[in-house]
Amino acid sequence: MKPIKSLLLSLFVLVAFYGCKQNETKETTPEFKVDFEKFTLDNGLQVILHVDRSDPVAAVALTAHVGSAREKENRTGFAHLFEHLLFLESENLGKGGLDQMSARIGGSGANGSTNRDRTNYFQTVPKDALEKMIWAEADKLGFFINTVTDPVLAKEKQVVKNEKRQSVDNRPYGHTFSVINSNLYPEGHPYSWEVIGSLEDLQNATLADVKEFYRRWYTPNNTTLTIAGDIDVEQTKAWVKKYFDEIPRGEDIPKMEKQPINLKNSKRLYYEDNFARLPSLTLTWPGVPEYDKDSYALSVLTDYLSNGKKAPLNKVLIDDQKLTDDVSFYQYNSEIAGQIMLNVTAFDQVDLNSVAKAMQEGFKDFELNGISDADLNRIKAGQETEFYQGLSSVLGKGFQLAQYEIFAGDPGFINQDVKNILAVTKEDVMRVYNTYIKDKNYIATSFVPKGQKNLILDNSQLANVVEEKIIEGAEETFDASIAATYEKTPSSFDRSVEPPYGESPELNIPTVWKKELTSGIKVFGIENNEVPLVEFEIQIEGGLMLEDINKTGVSNLMASLITKGTKNKTPEALENAIESLGANIYAYATSENIVIAGYTLSKHFDATMDLVTEILLEPRWDETEFELLKQSTISNIQRQQAIPNSIAYSQFAKLLYGEDNILAYNSSGTENSVKSISISDLENYYNTNLTPKLTKIHVVGAISEANVVKALNKIDSTWEPKDVAIPELAMPLYPEKSTVYFYDVPGAKQSVIRFGYPALKATHKDYYPASVMNYRLGGGSFASQLTQELRESKGYTYGIRSRFDGSANKGEFVISSGVRSNVTYESAALVKEILENYGVNYNEEDLEVTKGFTIKSTARAFETLSAKLDMLSNISNYGLSDDYAKQREAIVKNMTVEDVKALIEKYIKPNKMIYLVVGDATTQLDKLEALGFGKPVLLNSKVLLK
Repeated sequence: MKPIKSLLLSLFVLVAFYGCKQNETKETTPEFKVDFEKFTLDNGLQVILHVDRSDPVAAVALTAHVGSAREKENRTGFAHLFEHLLFLESENLGKGGLDQMSARIGGSGANGSTNRDRTNYFQTVPKDALEKMIWAEADKLGFFINTVTDPVLAKEKQVVKNEKRQSVDNRPYGHTFSVINSNLYPEGHPYSWEVIGSLEDLQNATLADVKEFYRRWYTPNNTTLTIAGDIDVEQTKAWVKKYFDEIPRGEDIPKMEKQPINLKNSKRLYYEDNFARLPSLTLTWPGVPEYDKDSYALSVLTDYLSNGKKAPLNKVLIDDQKLTDDVSFYQYNSEIAGQIMLNVTAFDQVDLNSVAKAMQEGFKDFELNGISDADLNRIKAGQETEFYQGLSSVLGKGFQLAQYEIFAGDPGFINQDVKNILAVTKEDVMRVYNTYIKDKNYIATSFVPKGQKNLILDNSQLANVVEEKIIEGAEETFDASIAATYEKTPSSFDRSVEPPYGESPELNIPTVWKKELTSGIKVFGIENNEVPLVEFEIQIEGGLMLEDINKTGVSNLMASLITKGTKNKTPEALENAIESLGANIYAYATSENIVIAGYTLSKHFDATMDLVTEILLEPRWDETEFELLKQSTISNIQRQQAIPNSIAYSQFAKLLYGEDNILAYNSSGTENSVKSISISDLENYYNTNLTPKLTKIHVVGAISEANVVKALNKIDSTWEPKDVAIPELAMPLYPEKSTVYFYDVPGAKQSVIRFGYPALKATHKDYYPASVMNYRLGGGSFASQLTQELRESKGYTYGIRSRFDGSANKGEFVISSGVRSNVTYESAALVKEILENYGVNYNEEDLEVTKGFTIKSTARAFETLSAKLDMLSNISNYGLSDDYAKQREAIVKNMTVEDVKALIEKYIKPNKMIYLVVGDATTQLDKLEALGFGKPVLLNSKVLLK
């Protein structure tokens, strides 16, 4: 082990500047520190440790400096494939590897991600399982590759291909990045292919290819280990040395040299997208690598041009010409190069030439006026808040330390990173605009619905997009049950012995305070000073349930409109006031509530709540904003109608609740209902249905009860109480028999399945026990039977889950997944078989795994501010006690196999279920009759996608 280098990371967080004509003052935030230690093992492994004792958990992240950029042409997708393979098995963890151990130890679930430049593996666990995690991560790094066999590789290829179908092939605009990157970067550039790779390359990958890739890049000297949380530093160092030290160093890793792009000519490309409902234009310019000195000013530039009422692009595209409801402008920066992307998804039938022209008008506005000091400082204030949010969990801190270590060469670079953000000037912003955007070559991609080529940018050429054909039996077969045979890698000690647990952590339940205000508002809070942030939500009961079933969407529009200006503030003035505080305030409607929520720096909580008070009590009812919101909502509804997952969600609700129940409808409404809504409908809903008597406020963060109550004084004293009755809605019964329903999406590369029936409300005494019962069925990710059978054994899907989803007013049991089109029937039949046998086969081992996960995972149940906010919601909405986590722990400890079997008998009904499939009817519909539930019912005889 090399000498330990101990560092103090001081985050001199952003300074908010407040300027005026005569002078300039500044307000500084108290210094916020993150201590860490960094050391290097003799084999080159970089290790970073950070202590955070706020919760009895530890986050472990193993980051390999290898992404798709290290791949060879025609062998793409390997880095991402490895992200999958490393979870399956290693020599000492055994088959199922880390996934099975995660379930036993109560971890957050073993997970990973891959980008162009790195692959990481991460999990948060109770602190008593830290040695187990270090042992497991070392086994993955040094004792893994022998377990990969041809059947293992064949199966995981199917899983990865299913992920590509789900994230790229079966969604609107899914091929956009592929078209852009293959034309922006020259042939052979490491960023010219996609991280997920091509289906052809994945299929052609051999075992020898895979092993070569692993031995080259998965070495200690190309890897960083970060451990953050409630740890004993000296003991952790000893464990790291014990388990990682003897893993041999690999070949020296060449530095990735910068490869900037010089785009000699602009290119215009188009594609008629089977899943798109609206035309979409993306312009992409060559940019800069991550942490480049110009990346900071570019971040301000893209934010200023596209976000908010003052944004030049928004003013032209949204407010003046009403071509779209959203402008997205951002950087996609990576290790050796970067790109700047401007995207607009236009309204229905909008010619993309008019969008391109409007973009140029927005740019001209900026060229004439630039950016003001006030806007520059407003954007910096927002960046400060985002910075803190990234550090609100131990895993977030670990990620950030590893990021700086690998790509900036030092975890302490965060100090300089913050200074670089602060150093951006107005002149810098204009300079990078002139350097990278103005009159520079770009790639323009027009993605339009099938049959709407007339909307593409002039002089566009057809893009090269490879689409997979649906062919029965096209995938190779494999037997995932075959055990790998190999000679084990030598070690200086017996690594097959799993380390013991450490001392069990005590369940740390946050202290909840409660206060009922004079107006009837009920306030629930948790004070937590880990980061100087406050998160809040105001929940007003009603939402969709108080709407006219013939005019749905009123509450959603009303919630959106009240944030568009107040009695004394224009929409632009309100937006500027919020952003100048570094705050975020938003409102939305659900089927059961109106919610006003947000977050802010704790020092600005009073000022933020003053703005919330205006929003709630003094709405502007701006006619112009109302019309924009209506068009935006209609556009969003149109987009959702082309997304198979969204189709499945909405169709399932109609089948579950029936046309006469308001809960069968989406709170956004329908195209026709939204068109019929007037602003007076919104005012009437507001005046009739919003009352403090049905309001609950949840607040968590660095603020005391007294200061919260003080900040709510105006709402409490001004808001007039009135009585509002929440209707009792009839809950649907179980279907008398199972029926298969099919929604046709021609050419779908996956079938989305959504199976289920009405079930328990969250207030029912069996709701939590039933959720525990579901863990081994489909609630436990890789510990569940559905995942093990459909993904791990068969390779039919990228992911599948089952859950009891209940609230105070409704409940349902749902199984959902996206499966390969040519195994739609096989997938449905296998789900049915698993359901039928779940109670019969449930045993002591299932219960032991369930108890292990459920009890131990409570150690990390309330780590983040959002988790604490969810805790308050559970207490206030469902009448749970403050220590409900301990009560639930007792329930789980006392459960028996017989108890679980009784719950399965009572609540798992495979023959009284709605079986909904959204997919390609031509190839898949008829086969589903073999499920034994009669001829499938086709829901859309008139095909919507052509």
